[in-house]
Amino acid sequence: MYSGPPADPAAPGTAPGPTAPPGSPPDVAAHAPAADAPFADRISDASFSGEISDGPTVRPAGRSWTTPLLLCAAGALALLVALLGPGIAARGTGELRIPGAGLTTVLRTVLFTALALHLGELLGPQLVRPVRGRPRTAVRSWAVLASLAGATAAAGQIVRLAAVSDLGITETYGTREGGLLLLIANGLVLAALCAASKRPALALAPLAVVIGAEALRAHPEAYSPEFGAALTVVHLTAASLWTGGLLHVLRTMRLWRGSPVAARALLGRYARLAIWLYVALAATGTVSALRRLPLDVVFTSAYGRTLLVKLALMALVSALAVAARRRMLRDADPSVAHLLARREQVVLGLVVVVSAILTVVPDPHWISLRP
Repeated sequence: MYSGPPADPAAPGTAPGPTAPPGSPPDVAAHAPAADAPFADRISDASFSGEISDGPTVRPAGRSWTTPLLLCAAGALALLVALLGPGIAARGTGELRIPGAGLTTVLRTVLFTALALHLGELLGPQLVRPVRGRPRTAVRSWAVLASLAGATAAAGQIVRLAAVSDLGITETYGTREGGLLLLIANGLVLAALCAASKRPALALAPLAVVIGAEALRAHPEAYSPEFGAALTVVHLTAASLWTGGLLHVLRTMRLWRGSPVAARALLGRYARLAIWLYVALAATGTVSALRRLPLDVVFTSAYGRTLLVKLALMALVSALAVAARRRMLRDADPSVAHLLARREQVVLGLVVVVSAILTVVPDPHWISLRP
């Protein structure tokens, strides 16, 4: 169905097979493309960089440093946004200053990232297993380290809460927020133990407890907190599956770069699931925003301003996701769709940071009710 362009009629056809430059090693000669090879047979090892090679790929020196540098730059940007974001959003609003808001945002970003990574790894095999002709290689698991990092972040929030409340650690456990954070930390440690065992799927139970505890912690308000917590459970679960599932798929596609048909099928399976996750996110996010944010303080509260930034980022994510799906349906080679999906993943990382800021800034109802 996805056939490539016809061979060049002007190309010499007398050679019985592919040739390589003099002095080339045997493996290069074996993989040198023929002039009349179909499109799919000319996908080089660099296919996921968006390039189709007509010959042996020569990688420039130092290219391997590009990805680590970009990751470091993205991490530094996320840290800067987390530390400075709450203060910038609240500037000029007249709202009370939240002690340690930047540090709390960093810790909650780590917690949300840990949930996404672990849930994504639990979802990933369900997407990979039905793919026909897939390579028998699997990506290395990050679930144990992610859950331990999340548990550390929850413990850090307990220490911060004790410091700002002038309480001892034991006394902090007795508070509503401290008790829920302790439950989150213990749940993530148990999830890490499950991930390290022979039955990693058992981690679903402690992760469900973690999501429920975080949803309750995020809704201490007096107006229908149970309804708000239920919305957060669905929203946080869908967001974690979307973000973590996409990362797992991208890592697997990179590992399968020599099997573009299987990689394209895997991305297609994820895209079909992502549609439903997007619907769940949009529905719960809209209801939560209407419930939490009075319309008269959309532009004058830290919560409203942060929510507008999140909506803008989600619009960009949506555009990238639609573009990746169109290229996936149109092209046999998944390299361009993979590139667009990687950009979607980067923006989703910023969405996680902004979502953490939303959990730190003050409840906007205080401004709306203020005379």
